[in-house]
Amino acid sequence: MGERPETADGNAADRWRQCVILVGGRGTRLGALTEAVPKPLLPVGGKPFLEYLVFEARRHGFTHIILLAGYRGEALTAAAENLARRYPELKIDVVIEPEPLGTGGAVRFARDKLAPEFLLMNGDSLFDINLLDLATRPVAGPWSARIALKPGQDPARYGAVDVSGDRITLFREKHPSSDPATINGGVYWIKREAIDDIPAGTASIERDVFPRLAAAGALRGFAYDRFMLDIGLPESLATGNDLIPQRTTRAAVFFDRDGVLNVDRGYVHKSDQFEWIDGAVSAIKAVNDAGRFAFVVTNQAGVAYGYYDERQVHALHEWINDQLRHSGAHIDAFMYCPHHPEATRPAYRMACACRKPNPGMLTTLMSDWPILRDRSFLIGDRDTDLKAAAAASISGHLFAGGSLQSVVERLLVP
Repeated sequence: MGERPETADGNAADRWRQCVILVGGRGTRLGALTEAVPKPLLPVGGKPFLEYLVFEARRHGFTHIILLAGYRGEALTAAAENLARRYPELKIDVVIEPEPLGTGGAVRFARDKLAPEFLLMNGDSLFDINLLDLATRPVAGPWSARIALKPGQDPARYGAVDVSGDRITLFREKHPSSDPATINGGVYWIKREAIDDIPAGTASIERDVFPRLAAAGALRGFAYDRFMLDIGLPESLATGNDLIPQRTTRAAVFFDRDGVLNVDRGYVHKSDQFEWIDGAVSAIKAVNDAGRFAFVVTNQAGVAYGYYDERQVHALHEWINDQLRHSGAHIDAFMYCPHHPEATRPAYRMACACRKPNPGMLTTLMSDWPILRDRSFLIGDRDTDLKAAAAASISGHLFAGGSLQSVVERLLVP
């Protein structure tokens, strides 16, 4: 299991679980659009923009969301309450600055709620990356912050960074040039210690923190050639109405579990029974890095036969994701069928529509998630898996052993 450090205010927080979103800006470049509605709550594709950011954090396994609010803080508090009702597994805190403090001041004001390491995102931009990759990339030497970088962009609007290897050597908030440059993508992985030198009051992360860390050799950056959009201008907000719903509707890879992700020893239900198939972790990460959903769909008749209960299924799946996070990977959702027509436990004795070869688990996920069915596929080790895929109108591929990474990378080629 992953380390669970204590935050400064005494609340337990997993290193991989806390996401902080900057939502306090006035949004003056959007004019009258933000007079009554804070910028992160502007509708994009039919829903508040903030919901896209929370959805992305949630599917990557972040369960503690902190909104750093200021302007129209009461509206953001109401939005947080709505999100908490929709996603009861999330803890959502709203910290409202007493006066405009800037991005650095807002983070410093919330210091007592921050985990030793945390994800920080701008509340007005979406950068479609594997968030856990940013947190786990190996680097040489000490570091205090990591930045997701976007190459080939306009430095006059976004600023620019100079990079040597993974080290950011120069950080410029704005850079008057017409030549494409590598820019700050607005997604950061930060150690809490990096903000300790921010004085109380108004400060900017971009002007006051990152240049200092770059000069000290403690700022790292990784480039991602992925979709990015900032809604801070009227024209980019209009573009987002079309592009963001398109780009957040994804192809999916459905994995059977036993025999595909782990060695099938028969009714595996404990972590000490679980042995990864060769290349399985790298295969899942490849799916994450490609911007696709990764799902597990597994028959678990051991519940029906009384060998273990559903709590143990959930515990094992949570353990699997904890293991994956350390490699920068994750499963977006696990689906399992605990039923069997010949179950020894009467409550589970049924011919369930979810038990493969029936497609119920697949169709449920396709109903609940924004999935591109025609580009999705399933990998299984049995004929029943392939039949379920066919019944759900997606392609199915038989895994006969060897490296799962090699199989997935071949299937991910456009």
